[in-house]
Parts: sequence; C-alpha cells; structure tokens
Amino acid sequence: METLIREALGARKYAYAPYSGFLVGAALECRDGTVYTGCNIENASYSPSNCAERTAFFKAVSEGRRDFCRIAIVGGKEGEMTAPVPCGVCLQVMSEFCQAEKFEIILAKSETEFEVKKLEELLPCRFSL
Repeated sequence: METLIREALGARKYAYAPYSGFLVGAALECRDGTVYTGCNIENASYSPSNCAERTAFFKAVSEGRRDFCRIAIVGGKEGEMTAPVPCGVCLQVMSEFCQAEKFEIILAKSETEFEVKKLEELLPCRFSL
C-alpha cells in the first residue's frame, strides 16, 4: 500500500487547484499491478472541474482497463495533508467499474498513516441498472 500511496503523492504534484487550494492525487491499481494516476483539475466555472479519482479512472478506462482492485487518495492544502474522502460523483464512477464489496479505497495522509475502506462502506446505496 505504501507504494501506491507514494504514486498518489507524486500525482498530487500536478494538481491544478488555484480556486480551492486543495491539491489531490490518486493512484488506481489494476489487478495485474498496473497503476494509473490522476490529480484534480479545477476550472473557474467549477462545473468542468475534475477530481483526481475520476482522472485516474478515465485515463485507465480510456486505455481499455476495467479490472481495478484499489485506489489510494491523498490531499490537502499546500503544506498540510488530510485523508480526503471521495465525493459522491467519484464513488459512483468507482461503482460503475468495481465490485463494491471488494474494491479498496485507501484514504492516506502519508505512506504510513492511512485507513482502508471498501467502496460499499462509503457508498452503500449506489445507483445501478
């Protein structure tokens, strides 16, 4: 998990968050160990902004991947780290591609300070067909 968190910390360096100042990085792991990273990208009109988690998912899915096992998420204002919880939109995207009872979400402050949740814990009432 420490390696995946390290990847998320690296992705956070590319975050574009001039409005909130909240920099987020994510690292999404496929079952074969391949990792896709993402950062949050804000926009002045807010609605076109994209979270780090969705950036990682969309990169992976756009390359044909759909076999995910876990994601590490880090974030916070410049100089501080919190363990960010994904927004509802990101959780719903995760539920589209992951088994809620198996997919792990690592909420990290650092490589050694983190907690692991299952998707079903954070989004028990998902929208599905």
